[in-house]
Amino acid sequence: MARKNLIEVSTAEEAPIPMADVRPIAGFVAPAVRSAPIGGITRTLGNITQKFERAQDIEKQLAEGKIIVELDPALVDGSFISDRLGIDPVGLSELVGQIRAHGQQVPILVRPHPKTSGRYQVAYGHRRLAAVRELGIKVRAVIRELSDDQLVVSQGQENNARTNLSYIERALFAARLEDRSFSREVIMAALNVDKAALSKMISVVRAIPIELIEAIGAAPEVGRRRWMEFAEKIAKAEIDLRALLTTLSADNSSDQRFQRAADALNTLPKATKEQPKANLWAAKDKSVSVNVKSTATKSVVTYEAKDGPTFAAYVTGRLDDLYQAFRQSQKASTGD
Repeated sequence: MARKNLIEVSTAEEAPIPMADVRPIAGFVAPAVRSAPIGGITRTLGNITQKFERAQDIEKQLAEGKIIVELDPALVDGSFISDRLGIDPVGLSELVGQIRAHGQQVPILVRPHPKTSGRYQVAYGHRRLAAVRELGIKVRAVIRELSDDQLVVSQGQENNARTNLSYIERALFAARLEDRSFSREVIMAALNVDKAALSKMISVVRAIPIELIEAIGAAPEVGRRRWMEFAEKIAKAEIDLRALLTTLSADNSSDQRFQRAADALNTLPKATKEQPKANLWAAKDKSVSVNVKSTATKSVVTYEAKDGPTFAAYVTGRLDDLYQAFRQSQKASTGD
């Protein structure tokens, strides 16, 4: 990790000496001094010792994430998991103005990129990173070695303390973490919620199509109760999703889009269900019949009559052979 970007040290008044310029004093042999007094040599050795010890202290602080550095924003990537439904342009503009006037007061937290040498990955501070990119300046950051679990916990806890993500953003963050196989314990720590609250958050996201959540947006004024009610209604409404999405306008605020979607559940026609197509086969001796009902994505096969159950078991036991024969017929028909 390059040390030339160091700009602040919490425990020293002057800028740190880069580690490449510092050498240990073990085995140090003082150069010959013809006329210098012994006190001068002692002071020289003392200065070298102090610089070395200070460099060691800087190295320790950097490993613990206590030193603030300046990084080129082009070298910093976002977190591997998003916790936002976009950055509010009005809020970002205000943050840009604040940093332009007063500088970046709070550093972001990054870790060395786990896959790309020389790059970094944000744990928290995505809005600050976006703001300094717009200003064309370097970003002040703390670099810390973090596991994936530590990163998402830091990311979630910082957002809890500083930015107050909306309910649906927190719920979506929880669901994304679960999709990436993070344990419930890690997710609860990241969001600072108990098991019951986490289960409700994830159930809301699972009930609402992700396309609809993204079209509505963060909806910062819409809380847990209204999102839960919306999830329950949409699960029962069988609304045509495409028709519902067309009612949402980008000209409206996110909260307004939520309300329009909620109102549309009571007014839009239900989606037309595809009627299954029936296909009946029967043995000549009438001992068994097979009824197949199919839609575009599903087929239901029913074995009936006296030999129906035994014939079904017979077919089931030969499904591997039947499937291989099916694949061969498909290849033959396509010429592969």
